[in-house]
This record gives sequence, structure tokens and C-alpha cells, in this order.
Amino acid sequence: MLFRQSLFHSVLERLADEAEEDGTDDKVPIHRISGLNTGFVAEAVTPRSGDATRFEDAYLHQMPENPAPEPEEPRMPDHLARLAVDEIACDLDIDPDDNRENLTEKRRRFARNNHPDSVHPDFRENATTRMKIANLLIDEALARLD
Repeated sequence: MLFRQSLFHSVLERLADEAEEDGTDDKVPIHRISGLNTGFVAEAVTPRSGDATRFEDAYLHQMPENPAPEPEEPRMPDHLARLAVDEIACDLDIDPDDNRENLTEKRRRFARNNHPDSVHPDFRENATTRMKIANLLIDEALARLD
């Protein structure tokens, strides 16, 4: 190993020197492996036309006769259309007598039914709006307790 040369470079130089001494041909294509008659990457095998129809016929009986129906458009739940503050307050059912535990339980129950992650992506905007308003109402009720 020479000074100021990494181990990797010294190994490369040693291999190059050995290749020159052996007289091996460095012009072998990179995608070939010496000793193999074919390339490293196998070519795609295409079935013959007779084989193709035979393969189709073998599995044709498993296909349904009628194609699957188109999936239905998702229907927005009725509660997600209620975006007014009064309607959300009614859904929360906040009483002046509620304590901190009751309010946090109502927040969790509301989030279980209205969280944006639990609804179809088309309705997430409404669910987000409902959650924002509900959290605001519950935070105001908690502030009144203090």
C-alpha cells in the first residue's frame, strides 16, 4: 500500500496490475459476467400465440360474466351538514352545570363521531369546521368554570 492512498485505491491498482500480467481483456462488457454465455439480465419471455390463448382459456371460466358495478358515491352523514354554531352547541348539549370531566367526555364523544380522519375525504372540510367550533365552545365552557 502506498502512502496517501486509501485501501480501496491500492486494491484497485493491485487488481489492475494483476490483470495486465495475466493479459486478461478489460474490454468485456460490464453487463456480462465472465464465464456466462448470456447477459446478466434475462430477456422477457413472450408466450407464443397458441400458448396465449391456451392460458386465457384455462382461466376464462373463473372470470365473472358481468363486470363489477361502479362503487356508489359516498353519502355525507346528516350531522356533517349541521355547521351553524347553534346546531353544534345543541349536538354537544353543554349545560351550565357541567364540570370539567363532563366537558372533556363530551369533547371526546363529539370527536369520535366528527373527527376529520374518520370521514370520507370529500367531507373532511365540514368535519374540520364542526370540530373547530365544538372545541371553541367547550374551551369557552371550561374557561367559565375557572
